[in-house]
Amino acid sequence: MIYFDNAATSWPKPPQVGKAMQKYLKETGASPGRSGHRLSVQAARLVYDTREKLTRLFNASDPLGIVFTKNATEALNIAVFGLLKRGDHVITSSMEHNSVTRPLTAMKDKGVSVTVVACDREGEIEPALVAAAIRKNTKAIFLTHASNVTGAVMPVYDIGVIARKHSLIFCVDAAQTAGCLPIDVMGMNIDLMAFTGHKSLFGPPGTGGLYIREGLEKKIAPLLAGGTGSSSEMEKQPEFMPDRYEAGTPNTVGIAGLQAGVDFVLGEGVKRIEARESELTEMFIESISDLPGITVYTQKRSRPRLPVVAFNITDMDPARAAMLLDERYGIMCRSGLHCAPAAHKTIGTYPAGTVRFSFSCLNTQKEVEKAVAAIRKIGGRKKEYERNNQCRPFCAGLVVRHAGKGK
Repeated sequence: MIYFDNAATSWPKPPQVGKAMQKYLKETGASPGRSGHRLSVQAARLVYDTREKLTRLFNASDPLGIVFTKNATEALNIAVFGLLKRGDHVITSSMEHNSVTRPLTAMKDKGVSVTVVACDREGEIEPALVAAAIRKNTKAIFLTHASNVTGAVMPVYDIGVIARKHSLIFCVDAAQTAGCLPIDVMGMNIDLMAFTGHKSLFGPPGTGGLYIREGLEKKIAPLLAGGTGSSSEMEKQPEFMPDRYEAGTPNTVGIAGLQAGVDFVLGEGVKRIEARESELTEMFIESISDLPGITVYTQKRSRPRLPVVAFNITDMDPARAAMLLDERYGIMCRSGLHCAPAAHKTIGTYPAGTVRFSFSCLNTQKEVEKAVAAIRKIGGRKKEYERNNQCRPFCAGLVVRHAGKGK
């Protein structure tokens, strides 16, 4: 079995991730910040240590500015619904994931106006177009750090400069990049940054967070209210960080796994991980680009990009191609719209979408070679497969099923 669906969820995880979660369950198990006994203190220390390591990874200034959520989507919902008000205007791009697009669309019904800046056919955005979209009532820019469809990396530094020049709040969706591309929230002028734990940070599902620049919490209302273990005498949610946004018992066992994943990233080094994944991506693109009937939507270039490759086989539905890769060759990938229909409209692959391969630093060159061979066989035999009536009803259902799931 070969797993090339790391942009959805990375797998396998480094062994220490599972071990850290088992250790927490066996040796600690308590809720952090709810009691004064030693196990509760151990749990609180574990959570704080994870904040510190994420602070170091993102070059943030204060560990208390890292708010834990269950995923990047929840973090983005906090940013959108907590920040924006009637009469505000925001700018975003045509390559956003639905975790940005849907909350912003919902805010349109509440009197918020949204400008979507069109990206080019490679999924890249021109900073000058972002600057040109600014109005007197513009409050924020919401931008993905990199596309989960094409792998194109946005010019976050340049747009951060624009945001700072115009006193706009800059919110970045780093779900795809945290752990595999360098991130410097201070150097990039990032005010809010959503990240997930289960992709390139190698943590378990159900983990993620929101970085909030110091002082900005005063402008963002919490999404939830409830128990925090702090200021229990108050009927209102605490104002201080991170308790303001962390109502309810945290996913401490997940955070234990996330810490082990972050330790792995810090130990390997983000630049080393990026180089390894770039090597595999280049190898794959070079190998399939010249195959007959293959269209690659991830462009060859030396600029930074995600280890994500979108492609299609001529006259073959991407859902069928993904099914054949799985059933006949044991290769796991994703097809469809990848929860980013606007991105597929931008690159011209809507509504069927594409096949997407996404690599991890734990993948190997041998796995890539096997995948290329499988694609060559599928492309060369597509007419034979089209005559296989047994596949047709199942594939028709797959188009819907693949198009509706996570990143």
